[in-house]
Amino acid sequence: MRNALNALTDELRRLKASGVERVAVSDEGLAALRRAVGSRPPAAVPAALRIAAPAAAPPAAPPAAVKVPATPPPVVQMPEGDKAARWEAVRRQVLDDPVCRAKVGTGKKAVLGVGSLDAAIMFVGEAPGAEEEVQGEPFVGPAGQLLNRMISGMGLARADVYIGNIMNWRPDLPVGPAGVQTGNRPPTEREMAHCLPYLQAQVEIVNPQLLVALGATAAKGLLGSRSFGTLGEVRGRWHDLGGRPLMVTYHPSYILRNPTNRTKRLIWEDLLKVMERVKLPISEKQRGFFL
Repeated sequence: MRNALNALTDELRRLKASGVERVAVSDEGLAALRRAVGSRPPAAVPAALRIAAPAAAPPAAPPAAVKVPATPPPVVQMPEGDKAARWEAVRRQVLDDPVCRAKVGTGKKAVLGVGSLDAAIMFVGEAPGAEEEVQGEPFVGPAGQLLNRMISGMGLARADVYIGNIMNWRPDLPVGPAGVQTGNRPPTEREMAHCLPYLQAQVEIVNPQLLVALGATAAKGLLGSRSFGTLGEVRGRWHDLGGRPLMVTYHPSYILRNPTNRTKRLIWEDLLKVMERVKLPISEKQRGFFL
């Protein structure tokens, strides 16, 4: 039951990060959730689900995650040289960063971007997940596999673009009895502020024609956390990021939760705009995907 509640909590966090503010729940589902929550001690109920608990049960404060020290963001030093040498210098700084070292779990890896250092398109997500921190590469789990298919639909391969995250580590949550973290959480503003210089250095090295922010958290990290309320306010149109075009769209996990042609088409329309901006050929078949 604990795993089921944690999984539901993780899904609610992801929905919120994607800009979803309300979730429809059937009477039967709500009754089942109340029974599940009501049968557990308050401290054992995930904070995101306590709204469904009986009103008499006060919410307990969630265990505190390891905090990022209130230190200035790192200053990235890049040597003269070609792109590969400069990228390697950034990688070494991430690995040597004391905050990154403290936040990367035992047996896990820090994560930098991957792909072509000459890419015209750079995709930016929010943070590594369970699969990513094991492999040390962004977007390798189910959402990453879907992103690969989206890129393929554009007539490109994963190796043709550059894929990164704002965060270089997986935002931590309290671990269970087995010592394993269950679920993910959006990074805090302070966490993103610490990692953003490393992402900005990668943007400088790759020098893409444009960027694509995947999801609300990535968009807020790039545009500023107070620049918009919901993802629907900013997705599907161009923004300026230091003189570079930025397209905001949904995170691939949004399709995994809502695998309908409508949701697929929303993202695909954003990617068609990206293809037009970098002058990729677009066939009539591609224009008609998911209609």
